[in-house]
Amino acid sequence: MPVLATDTATALHTLAIDIGGSHLKAGVLDDSGTVVAGPARVVTPTPAAPDTVVSALVEMTRGLAPFARVSIGFPGVVRDGTVLTAPNLGTRQWQNFPFAATMSQHLGKPVRVLNDASIQGLGVISGQGLECVITLGTGMGFSLFRNGQLMPHMEMGQHIAHGDKTYDQYVGEAGLRAAGRKRWNRRVRKVVGALNTLLNYDMLYIGGGNAMRIDFDLPRNIHIVSNEAGVTGGVRLWDPIMEADFAAAEPPATARA
Repeated sequence: MPVLATDTATALHTLAIDIGGSHLKAGVLDDSGTVVAGPARVVTPTPAAPDTVVSALVEMTRGLAPFARVSIGFPGVVRDGTVLTAPNLGTRQWQNFPFAATMSQHLGKPVRVLNDASIQGLGVISGQGLECVITLGTGMGFSLFRNGQLMPHMEMGQHIAHGDKTYDQYVGEAGLRAAGRKRWNRRVRKVVGALNTLLNYDMLYIGGGNAMRIDFDLPRNIHIVSNEAGVTGGVRLWDPIMEADFAAAEPPATARA
């Protein structure tokens, strides 16, 4: 059972949701990003159709403490609160799904949705220089920041990495199972090198459930980070620096009651 917060001052409390190919996670955060209720965690429904996922999220968050707003990390391309792609959930069903508006109607609060790797990045970056984030889970998530500002989203996971394999297939969960841990680590090392050549990043952060399986030595500008940042980074969606990205996507006032 989730742990309920005792603090009743919830004006800035954020319900943060992380949608993954294997699990759905949620927690309520205070304005500093500290978890004050939860976390809650359930297996991602199969098949992961929009209505099934929405129902699971509503039920999962029912017992969490009061919150004023909602942040959702989604594994795909999201623009103005609408899902465009969902490679690891089923793009055909999710394409053009108004996720933010739908969740706002169910929860009665304003909702912001962003790519899950971007939210992971918001939870770990320093805000200085060119910082890259990848997540190793069902697929490979990617985000890029310059001096703390989120750069336009790139679906690096869908780009060709080796032969006819995309990065998702090459270092995602299926690639790990097929190659075994030793070969998979060699693949991850190649991916890290390729990204460095492409971006010349100042810092690379590696998160996701499979980041803990990395067993080769990392240089000083690469850090493995907690997968929990996929939830705790959610409060950053409401920072002033993000306002321009979400101004056009806010739900109508009637949905905020």
